Amino acid sequence: MRVLLAQPRGFCAGVVRAIEIVERSLKKFGAPVYVRHEIVHNRHVVERLERMGAVFVENLDEIPDGAITIFSAHGVAQSVIDEAKSRGLPVLDATCPLVSKVHLQGKRYVGRGRTLILIGHAGHPEVEGTMGQVDAPVHLVSTVEDVAQLDIPRDAPVAYVTQTTLSVDDTRGVIAALRDRFRDLEGPDVADICYATQHRQSAVREISELVDLLLVVGSRNSSNSNRLREIGVEKGLPSYLIADGSELDPAWLKDVTTVGLTAGASAPEELVLDVIEALRRHGDVEVERMSGVHEDIEFRLPNELRASAPVE
Repeated sequence: MRVLLAQPRGFCAGVVRAIEIVERSLKKFGAPVYVRHEIVHNRHVVERLERMGAVFVENLDEIPDGAITIFSAHGVAQSVIDEAKSRGLPVLDATCPLVSKVHLQGKRYVGRGRTLILIGHAGHPEVEGTMGQVDAPVHLVSTVEDVAQLDIPRDAPVAYVTQTTLSVDDTRGVIAALRDRFRDLEGPDVADICYATQHRQSAVREISELVDLLLVVGSRNSSNSNRLREIGVEKGLPSYLIADGSELDPAWLKDVTTVGLTAGASAPEELVLDVIEALRRHGDVEVERMSGVHEDIEFRLPNELRASAPVE
């Protein structure tokens, strides 16, 4: 069996930064440190950080007074920031800089008098954070059909921003529907969908032409991982999202000679290797790494952690 490894795959710069913020905080301040929401959407990452002394909570009232508090990579609403300030909690913000950029864009559009539309998935923490960052009503749409239901006049000045982890193709369709619907529309095309999401989706489209089966390593609640699996389905491939090698179903491998393997932006490479080892238990495996975009982007750490020693 051939296994084609997509390139790029796995951790992006925003995820690396967020995890490093937790690790350095534990090293500098000692355990426990408190993280609002999962730092990234991956159970293995979260459990490893819990073993190091991180405590994950959903609400600030679960955090003791004076405890080191970290906001997850997905970002938070302004009300959460205000609550932390009012309690005097020492906060380290691990929000991905590309998510923060969306927050700023949304505020600018509203500041110029435009009605704001957010393309994203209801209930996702990034969407909740973005909607809570803008001091005005935000209209959430996920599909072309949602656009048709918007109660906004056609000639109103309108703008849109997008969740960073969406399907590039689906988002283009929603943007096209917005352009058809509104006469005075501003927005960033698909530029708000982060570089890492776009690169991983492009790599999966390429690999899907060459394989009989697609495996995506990632968590069920990882938006970008789910989008990668959906691309395989759209290509007509049997496509599965698995957390690690233990979830590999041998029945998937029947009559399969070539497997495509990738990982969402919050899945560590060790889980990809774990899936390869699981495949080896069912026969000889030849691993081939695809060529693709090399990512060398790094995001700066908060000032409080920049001088601390690297985590070993």
